[in-house]
Amino acid sequence: MIKFSIRGENLEVTDALRSYVEDKVTKIEKYFNEEQELNAKVNLKVYREKTAKVEVTIPLGSITLRAEDVSQDMYGSIDLVVDKIERQIRRNKTKIEKKHRQKVPVGQIFTADLVEEVEEEVKVVRTKQVDLKPMDLEEAVLQLELLGHDFFIYTDAKDGTTNVLYKREEGDLGLLEVR
Repeated sequence: MIKFSIRGENLEVTDALRSYVEDKVTKIEKYFNEEQELNAKVNLKVYREKTAKVEVTIPLGSITLRAEDVSQDMYGSIDLVVDKIERQIRRNKTKIEKKHRQKVPVGQIFTADLVEEVEEEVKVVRTKQVDLKPMDLEEAVLQLELLGHDFFIYTDAKDGTTNVLYKREEGDLGLLEVR
């Protein structure tokens, strides 16, 4: 059984919307053994431009399943997010179970008969060496823009930590700070 935490930003989560989310996300239960406890965190957000964003996060111990979708239709986004999570499960079943077993040595988390296994060999096709130059955030933003990349790695001049600056889907920037 899935425990839900459904939150709305800039919208009221009505009973109909809550019920729709629960019905759709509950579809993924078929991929898990009955004893596997699932907690789904669902964030529903509406922007000024009338676009809807749906984020679903399901922690599984050391692994987290997460998907999001942005569109004009909240219900359509819910459907697409559930499809994305199902695809993640089907494509990565073996890897997830292997990682999960390393942390928690108890049986399988997925049912054996409902999930098709798709073994995809992930290859590193390019390796690049980077020299991290100490700089402040402002200079890192400038470098990101000048290079035209989606992310930029740098060393913070103040505290010497390695940080990653990245472009978000909405067009804003995100910053990953290493502790």
